[in-house]
Formats: sequence, C-alpha cells, structure tokens
Amino acid sequence: MSSRVSKLLAAYRQHLTVPWQAGLAAIQRVIFAVYDKTDELRLRTNVEEFALATQQAGKQWLLIDVTNAFPDWMVAQEYRDAYFECPDDLAGYHTGELTEFATDLIQTLKARLATDAGPDTLVALLGVGALFGVARVSSLVEGIKDAIPGRLLVFFPGEHHPEHHSYRLLDARDGWNYLAVPLVARD
Repeated sequence: MSSRVSKLLAAYRQHLTVPWQAGLAAIQRVIFAVYDKTDELRLRTNVEEFALATQQAGKQWLLIDVTNAFPDWMVAQEYRDAYFECPDDLAGYHTGELTEFATDLIQTLKARLATDAGPDTLVALLGVGALFGVARVSSLVEGIKDAIPGRLLVFFPGEHHPEHHSYRLLDARDGWNYLAVPLVARD
C-alpha cells in the first residue's frame, strides 16, 4: 500500500475510534478523506481496507461509486446526440455544473440512501473526481447530507486548506469553504 494512502487509512482508523454522537447537524457528519490526485488508483486498490476498518469499528459500510454517473446519465438522455453536437445546449454548461444532471444524481442517491443507509452506516462516496466540469462536489454533498443518518465519507482527490476550511478538487480551480471533518495523510 502506498505510504500516503496507508497514512490516510491510519487517520481514518483513528477517526473511527471516536464514538458517533447522536443529534449532530448533517454538516458535522461529513468527512472528507483528502488525498493527492496522483494516488487515485492506489486509493481505489485499497478502498476495501477502509471498508474493513469501518466494519471493525462496528459500523456498516455502503460504498457508492459515482465515477460513471455522468456517462450513465448521458446514455439515458433522449437528446444525447444533439448535446454532443452542441454542448452549450446543456443547462449550466458554462458554470461548471450541468444542473439537470446534478439534480438527477442527487435524487438517485437520496433514493438509494433511503433504503440502504441507517444510523450506523458510513456512506463512502468514491469517484467524485469524475464529476469535475459537470457537477460540483459541494452541491452534491449539500444535496445528500441530510439524507444520511450515519456518516458520509467523501474520498476527495485534491487539497484541503485548514486555515480557510477550503477544499480544491483536483487542485484545478478555486476551492470552496466547507466545514466537513478533513482527514489527511500525516506523518
């Protein structure tokens, strides 16, 4: 296992030693596992280690991989060919978020969470880097956080700046302020 990924796993294991408090606001139940974008494949290879750590802590693990969410959504669109001919027709294209896709993804995830996630479930969101340019991770997290009775762990390829509570996806654009619990690989 990569030393950075193993350090992130160690930080996660340490975080799991703290008992889950009831009655926390949704924002207080969100955890961002921040890792270097170059470690994406290493993290994916070792994601089962995070599942094992969760189960050893007495919690349920629910992995949701959104890597293929956009292509799956696009294939289902009646006018997909027209979108490829003129991408500007996609609502929100210039803002970096395709609003119809983002709304549909949030609704799809909320429906799954309603049936599969309980108060002792840690929902792990993988593949958020694939949303770059089509949906904002901040909008996705805001849209689903209240539907998760347990905890939400977002595997986040990018940076966290603790002095501003800001996150930058793939280090590629200005970040946003978010008060989630950050987990980072530490020495």
